[in-house]
Amino acid sequence: MKMGNNGKKTLRAAIIGSGPAGFYTAEHLLRQTDIEFETDMFDRLPTPHGLVRSGVAPDHQKIKSVTKVYDKIASNPRFRFFGLVEFGRHITLEDLRRHYHVIIFATGAQTDRKLGIPGEDLKGSHTATEFVAWYNGHPDYRHLKFDLSCEKAAVIGVGNVAIDVARILCRTVEELHETDIADYALEALGKSRIRDVYLLGRRGPLQAAFTNPEVRELGKLSGAHPVTLPHEVGRDDFTIEAVETSKDQTAVNKIEILRSYSDPKHHTKKKRLHIRFLVSPVEIVGDAEGRVRAMKLAKNELYRAEDESVRSRPTGEVEELETGIVFRSIGYQGVPLPGVPFHEKWGVIENDKGRVTDPATGGHMTGLYAAGWIKRGPTGVIGTNKQDAGETVESIVEDAGRGSVIEPQDPGPESALRLVSGAQPDYVTYDDWLGIDRLEVERGKASGRPRVKFTSVEEIVEVLKSGKKSADNSERT
Repeated sequence: MKMGNNGKKTLRAAIIGSGPAGFYTAEHLLRQTDIEFETDMFDRLPTPHGLVRSGVAPDHQKIKSVTKVYDKIASNPRFRFFGLVEFGRHITLEDLRRHYHVIIFATGAQTDRKLGIPGEDLKGSHTATEFVAWYNGHPDYRHLKFDLSCEKAAVIGVGNVAIDVARILCRTVEELHETDIADYALEALGKSRIRDVYLLGRRGPLQAAFTNPEVRELGKLSGAHPVTLPHEVGRDDFTIEAVETSKDQTAVNKIEILRSYSDPKHHTKKKRLHIRFLVSPVEIVGDAEGRVRAMKLAKNELYRAEDESVRSRPTGEVEELETGIVFRSIGYQGVPLPGVPFHEKWGVIENDKGRVTDPATGGHMTGLYAAGWIKRGPTGVIGTNKQDAGETVESIVEDAGRGSVIEPQDPGPESALRLVSGAQPDYVTYDDWLGIDRLEVERGKASGRPRVKFTSVEEIVEVLKSGKKSADNSERT
């Protein structure tokens, strides 16, 4: 541990992942006053910001504006970004231990949970993660194809992601053109024949994860109207208790909005978004060619469990819903990282307040930490990661205060740079990203859109190389 020019201890920190959790962790580290942290952030993609870029719905541009905060964090001279550098491929845990005092994993939750029902792997059955990443222009998913030639689609789940998928399927081409949705997705959705979208929740409306503003937004779609069934919206004992007995205003408002969608006189638009409750998929049914043609739904009732939570159970009644495509959105799950303890059932890195723990001993693995969804699971909104990162950084500072950090052999920033450039000569800096960002926005202006994204890693690398060549030629002349 070296001393800086200001007499403070200087520690080098590596952050794996450049989503909100990674940036908020960097922000907390860089704000420390007793210890001076130098932070290097790594991401396997050439573009930063994680799910803000590839997960937030393209028609929610206001949410995406949080990246301005991340740009400010990245402007700190003690921050560096290394894009297109993959942990486990270009750099290993042992590599990082040679150059950093602390290593923080902020890799998020990258896959969907499985339903575990027959027919889940039929053609036309997809995860919401795939679809969201596809329409947001994620390089790993741009090659995917979704058959939107059917008239009915089903989205399993009633969380934020599920409601995003349903809303995008219901948007008109004109509405989508005002977003930064990937060009190929805009074209495919423009040819979609889907007219009925079913959003399916296993419990009641008050247990649904979506918020009142999100439900209200569905009523403002220009080409689709939301539809609810009166007997599924607020007729159970738990809803009656919340609305009529306790007068929970949030609950009252949610039920009022949903009940208004059951009025047939509002159902005048071309598409319909059916919001269903108290149904659980028990089988996805295929046709002779192995494609989705329907889904069997068990009808549920609510009950209060021993832990006082409200749960659902089947009544024994089953209905069949015709659908040609299914999107499963029942929760994200993290994936293991090489050499890092992972809890398979929970889908997170094993940790205690951000300190990565050894499952064999329960003790802290010196210098290793986690933040965000890979630490706590896929819960909360973007801002939740700030408090979560703060807890992790508190653990880091506490450990550093008592000398419980990695003692790297070569902690200098130059040596880390040599490691990265040797393993990945095409690494992307934050200045490189800002250049890509400007180009995307400029491309968008030409067609009246917020931006037109580069969706291929190869395309981004080529653009950066061309820009550097042009800059070199300008300097020579």
